[in-house]
Formats: sequence, structure tokens, C-alpha cells
Amino acid sequence: MNYEKEIEWLFNQFPSYQTVGGIAYKSGIDTMKEFDRQLGEPHRTYQTVHIAGTNGKGSVSHIMASALAATGRRVGLYTSPHLTDFRERIKVIDRKGFEMIPREDVYDFLLKWKHFFMEQRPSFFEITTGMALDYFAKAQVDVAVIEVGLGGRLDSTNIITPMLSVITNIGLEHTEHLGNTLEKIAFEKGGIIKQGIPAVIGEVLPETRPVFERLAMERCSPLYFAEDSEAFRLQTHYNTTEISYKELDLPGDYQQNNLKTLLTALAVMEKSMYLNSADYKSVLDGVKHAAVRTGLHGRWETLQNEPDKPVIICDTGHNAHGWRWVREQIDRVSCDYDNIFVIFGVVADKDLNAIAHYLPHDVRYIFTNAATPRALPAAKLAGVLTDYGISGIVSSSVKDAIAIAQKKATSKDMIFIGGSNFVVAEALPLFLIV
Repeated sequence: MNYEKEIEWLFNQFPSYQTVGGIAYKSGIDTMKEFDRQLGEPHRTYQTVHIAGTNGKGSVSHIMASALAATGRRVGLYTSPHLTDFRERIKVIDRKGFEMIPREDVYDFLLKWKHFFMEQRPSFFEITTGMALDYFAKAQVDVAVIEVGLGGRLDSTNIITPMLSVITNIGLEHTEHLGNTLEKIAFEKGGIIKQGIPAVIGEVLPETRPVFERLAMERCSPLYFAEDSEAFRLQTHYNTTEISYKELDLPGDYQQNNLKTLLTALAVMEKSMYLNSADYKSVLDGVKHAAVRTGLHGRWETLQNEPDKPVIICDTGHNAHGWRWVREQIDRVSCDYDNIFVIFGVVADKDLNAIAHYLPHDVRYIFTNAATPRALPAAKLAGVLTDYGISGIVSSSVKDAIAIAQKKATSKDMIFIGGSNFVVAEALPLFLIV
């Protein structure tokens, strides 16, 4: 009861971006720096890997943590947002699996620092970042994988000095905070590139490559593009002849780009002597079994695959960049099913017009909205998509939308659930123990 009370207080007093959207965003890291100073700069007691990007940073962070843990290291993992439990954001991973931060530690931290919160008014994300960095020190991790929240240069996590910076890709999202061009967004995300620290860039575009090259040159940082032949040669044991993205327990064709980024990062870590050639078999085992070892959900995840029932898949892709891959995946499997039902809901501040261009037309839609103030009402969603020649049934709750789909679908059909983290979060407990 005490834990629940404090968590409720945290969300009420310091609303998260996940809950209320852009009004929770706080530019600048001065408050975070002061909080870190009062915490005793706990992140200096262990190594860190910093991961940013428009899409894929969550998957890459989890696979990286699993890979490092498979070598016998104790690994901290800080990601956001959570799906069903706040404590998903802060985990410790080892060879046996993962453990979320205990409720007692969350409760004690919030109680101990409440005076600072009330006086300095940090953002929700600054509070959780401080909690994660502090807990990893207490848990005596060897290394922590830290996922950027939003952007990079002014993100709360950018107080760390990592041994490696990784940027998965750049897309047009959060333009109100990061800028309205790919170049501006690349500059913001490139803010995690530190003086003399190697950086790995996953997918690159003609607009973004010069930005990263300039930042790396200014900061004397070794720069590796995962798509370059030089990066492939560096991968030694960690190359695509050793492992295919289809071997991962994180399904989805989009994982092929994430895997290339991850393997390049591992190769750079071997070059810097943090990993050695003897680690590679353990590392590859960790890469293949990242979902199980870290408890990651929502990446083209199968929720139901039973005889005489429709297959049910969910995915957290929630922007145009992510839906480009989801659309290709749906198209690829469409020939395996008589019908595909798509349960689709979005938050109101997403660029629905951009997403709409990637929505498939030869499926049966059920429009819905999650139980959050940020959700775009299902009826409004249906109205907007009419202009794109997309129509379907309207359901005002995720649970009811799933029930409708299950009633209409046969064992020869597939049901897809997605469009928003919130939609997937409400679907997961209906099928899994999470």
C-alpha cells in the first residue's frame, strides 16, 4: 500500500510524458546535474552505454543488455516508457535473467528525496533517471545500458560519460521539441556523442550523415556507420554470417537493422578491449535470447497461437518510421491468412497523416482508444482515416475491440494489435502474465 501510494503521488505531482505528452517535457539538464550531484554522481561507479534514436533504441538497449549479461557481467538497464509496471524501466540483468527494481527501493528513494522534488520541481523523467542511476550503483552493476528518453543533447540521461554512444536512426518525430528537419533532429540526438568516445550510427540518411560526421570531428570521437563496409569488417566474430535477425527471440523484420547496429556496437566494444574474442559465443547467445533474458514485450510479439483460434500479434510501433516496417511485415505474412484484423489506436499528438500513408488497405480495421487522456478517440481516428480511404468498426475500449475481433476472426485469420504503446499495454494482460 505504501508503494502504491508513493507511485500515485509521483504520477500526480510530476506527470510523465507517457501520461500527458509534451507538457511534461522539460528542456535543459541543469536540474538533473544538481540532482546527480546530490546523489553523489552514482553513474561514475560503473561503465555505461548510451543509446538514442527515433526507433529501435528500446530493442537495441535490451539486446545489448542481454549480450553483456551473457558474458557474466551484471548489467543495469534503464528504458522508457513502461507498458504495465513502472518498475519495467529499471532492471538488473545477469545470466539467469532479469529483476526489476524492488518496490521497497522505489518507495525508499521517493521518500528520501521528496524534499528535493518539492523544492526543485524536477520532471518525472529526471526523477526516474536519478532513481535508475542510484539503484544501479547500489546493485553493484558492472555496466549499465542507458536509453535516451527524448532527443539526446538536452535529455536527462546526457549527464553520463559512456564508453560508447549509439544512435539507431533518425526520423521526423517530436518536431516541436527537436526541430522540424532531419538535420536538426540528428543534431539533437547527436548530442550524446562525447569527447573522444566512440559512436555507432545505425541507419543513416544523406541529410543526417554530415551532421554526425561534423559532431564526431569536433569532438575527436571515432565514428562508425553500421551500413559501411568498414564497420562490417570490424565486426570480426560479431558479423551477419554468425547470426541472422530471424534467429532472435525478438521477431519482426525491422530487427535486421537493429541487429546490424548492435553487432557494430559490439565490434567497437571488442576493439576497445571491453569485450574479447573469447566472449563471442556467449554474446551471440545473449543476442538471440534477449526477450527472455530481459523481459521485453511488444515487438511483433505473438500473444496467441493455438489450434482453432486466430493468431494474435502485437507491436508497439507508433510513428511513421515504425509503421513503415510494420506495414511491410503485415504485407509479408498476409498470404498466410484469409483475413487480417487490425486493432488500431493512436495518441492524439502523433502525426497521423504521416502514419496513414503506411497503413495497409486490404485488412479489416477496428479503431479503438486506450484508457488515457492522450488517446485520440476512436470515432475521431476513424473520421481522419476516411480521407485516406480507410474504414472500419469503432470500439471505445481495447478490451472490447479485441473481443469484437475474436468473435469475427476464424482460425485461418490473424489479429494485429498496435498503433500505440498504450493499446499494446492494455492488450498484454489479457493474454500474458506480466
